[in-house]
Amino acid sequence: MTFGKKGIHLGGQLMFNSIYKDKTVLLTGHTGFKGSWLTAWLENLGAKVVGISKDVPTNPSHFEALDIQSRISHNISDITDVYNLRNIFNKHKPDFVFHLAAQAIVSDSHYDPINTVSSNVLGTTILLQVLREQEHEIVAVIITSDKCYENNEWIWGYRENDTMGGKDIYSASKGAAELIFSAFYRSIFSSKPQIKLATARAGNVIGGGDWAKDRIVADSFKSWSKGNPVEIRNPSSTRPWQHVLEPLSGYLQLGSELFQNNKVNGGSYNFGPDSQQNITVKQLINDLLSVWDNNSSSLVSHQKDNNSILAEAGLLRLNCEKAENDLGWKPTLDYKECVDFVGSWYKQYYSNPKNSAIFTQKQIKQYTKLAHQRGKIWSGS
Repeated sequence: MTFGKKGIHLGGQLMFNSIYKDKTVLLTGHTGFKGSWLTAWLENLGAKVVGISKDVPTNPSHFEALDIQSRISHNISDITDVYNLRNIFNKHKPDFVFHLAAQAIVSDSHYDPINTVSSNVLGTTILLQVLREQEHEIVAVIITSDKCYENNEWIWGYRENDTMGGKDIYSASKGAAELIFSAFYRSIFSSKPQIKLATARAGNVIGGGDWAKDRIVADSFKSWSKGNPVEIRNPSSTRPWQHVLEPLSGYLQLGSELFQNNKVNGGSYNFGPDSQQNITVKQLINDLLSVWDNNSSSLVSHQKDNNSILAEAGLLRLNCEKAENDLGWKPTLDYKECVDFVGSWYKQYYSNPKNSAIFTQKQIKQYTKLAHQRGKIWSGS
């Protein structure tokens, strides 16, 4: 396997059919956790990345640790600023758009619903409006969340045609963004064949470089790096945890299929782990602790269920059969591999933060190598 400016080369073929090589890719929310990982991967695929974010949302920051700003067109602008957004589109004329910009903290949505609705609903509406004004060919992937579904605590996974909703502001904003997308596609984009677009839904994403507020993985490593225990909230809650590279491979595969295949245009797709990867919060943290320090058991403090007003869902999983059938996409990593990827990234960061860019690229190469060995269609197998 070779790795360079022209992309990650596997088995004589380039990933995603070389679709992204030399293409201009506009990425909103590129300074965030998922956005910075996606930017790094797109660079390796040979894309010319244009980023739009209103700020660098965390300190520390995966975006800053990778020094991404020095290698791409980096634009600081709120997604709701239609004039700046229009100017950036007109200047760069992107071939692809990945829309990740959002207010993503559930607790913040409770205390500041206006900002959440503005970012997640109005921001998506403005992006779609600017897209409709473009005359050249563009592929756009609009990323929302698994929280867009009206969660009835079902034991089976939600399908893409299940009801949108949400009993909290964050979830409702994501469901509303999906409804706005559907209306735009059916009433406007159905008559604009040069614009192909779809939505992507994923959740419970973990990985190195996530320092966002109220993230149990980030909170754990912050505490452990100082020798302090971490208190787990809702330890018995189960989640279908997935490494950040899993949904990103889905987003990239969706973009590739949209470029080549009109069948998926206007669709919505779930990206999640295998159903058996539903693991309790308690087990996840204990397994991550074993990667951090397998001789310590004192760094997880008294565990209790949190009965606050910001009650979290006990169960929410996705059915990903549509992504498998239409896109040929399936997850790559098993649970143990996911834990190893996450734990080893934070362990190296807190021992040598200057090595973060190299280690991130190493994990992308490791992930794509595993995908190729396991016959994932997007890997060039």
